[in-house]
Amino acid sequence: MGKTGRDWTQIYAIYGMDDWQTPVFLLLHAILFSFLSLLLLLYFTPICASLSLLLPPSAARFAAGFTGSVTALSAVCLFFAAANIFYSAVSLHWEMSQRMITAVADWSAVRHALDVGCGRGILLNAVALQLKKEGSSGRVVGLDRKKKTTVSTLRTAGIEGVQEYVTCREGDARRLPFTDNYFDVVVSAVFLHTVGKEFGGKTAAAAAERMKGLGEVVRVLKPGGVGVVWDLVHVPEYVQRLRELKMEEIRVSERVTAFMASSHIVSFRKPSQHLVGHGEVRLDWRFNSIC
Repeated sequence: MGKTGRDWTQIYAIYGMDDWQTPVFLLLHAILFSFLSLLLLLYFTPICASLSLLLPPSAARFAAGFTGSVTALSAVCLFFAAANIFYSAVSLHWEMSQRMITAVADWSAVRHALDVGCGRGILLNAVALQLKKEGSSGRVVGLDRKKKTTVSTLRTAGIEGVQEYVTCREGDARRLPFTDNYFDVVVSAVFLHTVGKEFGGKTAAAAAERMKGLGEVVRVLKPGGVGVVWDLVHVPEYVQRLRELKMEEIRVSERVTAFMASSHIVSFRKPSQHLVGHGEVRLDWRFNSIC
């Protein structure tokens, strides 16, 4: 049992994994490389003898030893990668969700919350459980781009016993189907980095699409509302954009390795009001209006 009072096997039994293909692919290749390295070890002398027909004896032994070492090291790295992705998708996702919840000081005052990219519902249900624990009359909306996902998410909410606190909707993070200044809290876990991937992960077009998603998070937040985002790689971009949008209390967590990449939690508060000073243009919360 961990700090959250939940065993990872319980969490996995409820939520499973979205992507089995990647860890299975890595695991199969790790087994293959392990088998090859074992063969190189068992038949080292015959292999050296075969290579000696093409290379000097010392060079043949070096080539065989180097190949065996690289193969064994590759197997270890592949096993580690498969384990990290499996851990990140289930246990770490739950643990980080619990940490994200602590960024909101008073859940009893929350009436409307949103999870952008709710997926299987790990973070969504963690928010709902917190609302239930606080005796709040609030509700949390989970938004996902696939209707099939929202159906399975509602199933996990029922298993967790928070179905009365949860609603799911299909939609695009770049055009959230909600009015301005609606939610007290908006959260998102390892999702924003996927926005705009159709343009390529490192292109300017993809970065612009991610910023649209972040701008939408800000737009639907109430003045004084709290946003909490856990994401991979692009957190420095988010922090810069949030500063440009005049967000307050921007905080970034320490680095955590998730899905074989650097990840951080960034939290912020939308100002209760925006005062216009001399020569300053009033800030419009819609991303498209300020770009």
